[in-house]
Amino acid sequence: MRDRPVAWICLSVAVLLGVVGCASAMSQLPVTSPSVTPVTVTVTATPSTPDTRDQRPSLADGFRRATSSVGVPVGVAVAPVGGDPAAVLALGDGQIHVAWSTIKVPLAVAAERESGISAAEEAAIVNSDNASAEQLWASLGSSEQAAAAVTAVLREGGDDTTLVPSRQRRQGFTTFGQTPWSLPSAAVFTANLECMPGTSHVVDLMGRVGANQQWGVEDMAAPASIAVKGGWGPGITSGYLVRQIGLVRFGDGRATAIAMSAVAASMDGGIAALDVAAGWLDDNLTRLPRGRC
Repeated sequence: MRDRPVAWICLSVAVLLGVVGCASAMSQLPVTSPSVTPVTVTVTATPSTPDTRDQRPSLADGFRRATSSVGVPVGVAVAPVGGDPAAVLALGDGQIHVAWSTIKVPLAVAAERESGISAAEEAAIVNSDNASAEQLWASLGSSEQAAAAVTAVLREGGDDTTLVPSRQRRQGFTTFGQTPWSLPSAAVFTANLECMPGTSHVVDLMGRVGANQQWGVEDMAAPASIAVKGGWGPGITSGYLVRQIGLVRFGDGRATAIAMSAVAASMDGGIAALDVAAGWLDDNLTRLPRGRC
């Protein structure tokens, strides 16, 4: 990840209170022990990640105001790394869009596990090269086997709903790129990515993406380090979808996963919208959920 210029602890203690009877020379009466009553003491400490549930209305309103000027649908989902999926914060556009090249992340994980590190893996992530990604897909066997392998990686990452297709859905575009992937599901997967075995190389590649992906989360100034993967493509009849998943790490080692998308008239318009969304995230980092593996 590129360099850049925070736990509920519940301690239950069962304290057993009792009285032990003693016989003495002054009394020959039988001794009766009183009933034993357990007492539970709960100690609460400061949580490791901000609890955003009470802040959601305020955050949603702030996000809406910040992105209203872009004039296009923008959505963001944020999740604490290694955290509870219920802690996902979803703001803005909630429509489910296709993944485009963001799905190359779980694809690369599956391919590296199957065949090891390759030049195609690096090109598919760093440069978002489609021909290289097709090589990774082919390395997983038949189209059905490849779809099952990538879907299995998503399940491992906590995404319990997304299904990678095994047949091409749109002429001229990759089979895997047309995977419908909701922002909350993408955020949950990204939040668990570096906690999964055999993913460190892919995360490292996401920290070294080329200029064609250096926007949105990549432009945030506050985090200590950032790793991203972008995706983009034309709509079926009109519009242009731009997506991104990313990991932002803080100075204390904790991290936040982000998934966001915008539908604009062009790729440049989509990127500009995500830059605005990322700017709002940058200004509200202390209010976002964060965690560690």
